[in-house]
Amino acid sequence: MPLEYDYIIVGSGSAGCVLANRLSASGKDKVLLLEAGGDDRRFWLQVPLGYGKAYFDDQVNWRYMSEPVPGTDNRQSYWPRGKVLGGSSSINAMVYIRGQQQDYDDWRAAGNPGWGWEGVLPSFKRMECHGFGASAYHGGDGPLHIETSSRGLHPISEAFIEACTQAGIPRNPDFNGATQEGAGAYHITVKNGRRMSASRAYLWPIRKRANLHIETRAHATRISFEGRRATGIEYSKNGEMHKVQARKDVILSAGAVNTPQLLLLSGVGPAAELSRLGIDVVHDSAAVGRNLQDHYFVDHMYRSTQPTLNDVLHPWWGKLFAGLQYVVARRGPLARNINHAGGFFRTRSELERPNMQLYFSPLSYQKMASDSRSLTNPDPFSAFNIGISQCHPTSRGYLRLKSPDPAEHPEIQPNYLATEHDRAETLEGIKFLRRLALTPLMTALIEAEVDPGPAAASDDELMRHACENGGTVFHPASTCRMGPDPAENVVNSELKVHGLSGLRVADASIFPTMPAGNINGPVIMVGEKASDLILAN
Repeated sequence: MPLEYDYIIVGSGSAGCVLANRLSASGKDKVLLLEAGGDDRRFWLQVPLGYGKAYFDDQVNWRYMSEPVPGTDNRQSYWPRGKVLGGSSSINAMVYIRGQQQDYDDWRAAGNPGWGWEGVLPSFKRMECHGFGASAYHGGDGPLHIETSSRGLHPISEAFIEACTQAGIPRNPDFNGATQEGAGAYHITVKNGRRMSASRAYLWPIRKRANLHIETRAHATRISFEGRRATGIEYSKNGEMHKVQARKDVILSAGAVNTPQLLLLSGVGPAAELSRLGIDVVHDSAAVGRNLQDHYFVDHMYRSTQPTLNDVLHPWWGKLFAGLQYVVARRGPLARNINHAGGFFRTRSELERPNMQLYFSPLSYQKMASDSRSLTNPDPFSAFNIGISQCHPTSRGYLRLKSPDPAEHPEIQPNYLATEHDRAETLEGIKFLRRLALTPLMTALIEAEVDPGPAAASDDELMRHACENGGTVFHPASTCRMGPDPAENVVNSELKVHGLSGLRVADASIFPTMPAGNINGPVIMVGEKASDLILAN
């Protein structure tokens, strides 16, 4: 393996795969892609509903745990993050959401030219092979296939969507079109019944490029510097240390946890914290690991008067039939994700845009078990879940090192529900679920509310349920925030790390604020836009 490359990319997640593809496309530059995990060509990683198998699998999952969170009854939050080619796009729920147009205009207004809606839309369109075809809103021939058909949609999903209209939320067949507001079936990153991860979309077709080297089981431990210029990466593999050099750029695409962790291990971060751990300070940057944001999810569980996926996937014969359906025809419940439908709505009419996301799953299971059995064996009765999460939470957390050991997980404090704004909006979302349950269609579908149950009636009781039972939507972001002020941000609008040269960041950690909805699509967009910025230099 060569020891020198033009570009070294750390992390093969949703943005890293894009960068590996685009930066090696001309054939002129030698590109190295380092991935701490292994290959993604595993059966259960390609089965859309198979991500339950990866939920606690440390072969493909970092399995992070947060610190106890004061706003959620001092509970820890389990954070599965992808440790495999494709990163979290290889183990996620595959819902494709781009966010609201205003989200990106907010990024531009925060001092990031080129990152407004008009600036990011071409990157979204370039990456999409959208089921609706090419249009003013979508791309039709990109590498990322987006499934829009209702094939495999559970019948009670239609009842949920129509119930939303009875509750005042209009139908919307495309949350990524002219407007995000409304209820409908989710579009998913699936093609022909198989997961369309960033790896499958961007890496699988180019694995044999002579100028691209993909190194798996390679855990980056430190960025090499000469003065204030990043010159390469040190990484461990099979118990041995290796060093590689970058002639042009080192690009960190390791995600909102691993990217700031690597910067801190390398001496880039709050100087006082690094010095206490005995780490030599290369660059004092107070913002590394700060401004952590995530979406917080609360759901209600209902017994159903109609059959749900529980009836199919709980008994052994149902599992066998679903497995045969999938193996023979790539159809059936395994060919789709768990969130069949959902939407975006405003909890108050005076709001200019949706502030809440809805999730509908025609299946229920015990949460936060110690292994994956609960995620592969639903409850033994007909039931479904409906949940909500804020689109734009204002609570901010942090990430910092526990020790200078790269193998030790960092301290993660998401600080959920830390602001009155977030608590108030979460309560509004929960109250909407109660109103939705009273619509004629849902009344006919609901046998009983199991969780939190009718005993939870007051605002305090409903918020107690949210604090004691809610959790992450697996969207950590903003720990290396993009912005013009080096005192408050880590990278500039060209994704260059403030105060250093030869070093960029391209992943969810650069988000100035959270886009509304699931973030895998926006992270892939960041990879596309980053490739343009890098190649333009």
